[in-house]
Amino acid sequence: MTITLTKGQKVSLQKQNGGTLTSVRMGLGWDAVKKRGLFGMREQSIDLDASALLFDAGGTLVDQVWFRQLKSRDGSVRHTGDNLTGAGDGDDESILVDLTRVPATVSTLVFTVNSFTGQDFSQIENAFCRLVDEAGGGVEIAKYNLSGSGRHTAQIMAKVSREGSGWSMTALGIPTSGRTFHELLPAIAGVL
Repeated sequence: MTITLTKGQKVSLQKQNGGTLTSVRMGLGWDAVKKRGLFGMREQSIDLDASALLFDAGGTLVDQVWFRQLKSRDGSVRHTGDNLTGAGDGDDESILVDLTRVPATVSTLVFTVNSFTGQDFSQIENAFCRLVDEAGGGVEIAKYNLSGSGRHTAQIMAKVSREGSGWSMTALGIPTSGRTFHELLPAIAGVL
């Protein structure tokens, strides 16, 4: 059963049978708003980029996974590749996380999205992030709608945090601006 999250809502990543999730995928999907042109409606290309940032308990960034570094140094987090347009159905970009291999020093993973090409979110529609149980057959666990027009070019989507012996996910949906995750770090510091 998928949980549709609202901003600030937190969900435990424990399985229904009491087990803990071991491998998850954060999927990001979007469509560009069609523009009216001289010859009718035309598609535009918008390059959104998903990133996963790994933080220790003190809030220090210890590793990052994004289009220029597709794998964490330890291999526990992996980006499946950069989609430059948002074309197609379903997830346009995905980040796989093997929760059993995330180093014990990492307490929080923060997932962000930014418009590398600089368009703001008023030009994006049907945007979402979703968490999928990869080890459990690809079952969608939680989904968060990122759409909503705005002049921001980035969003801090969600965080996955250690909670006892398991993990939890919190939908953040914090609008901000920046072409890469580096420009989002000051805003991220406030959610750790």
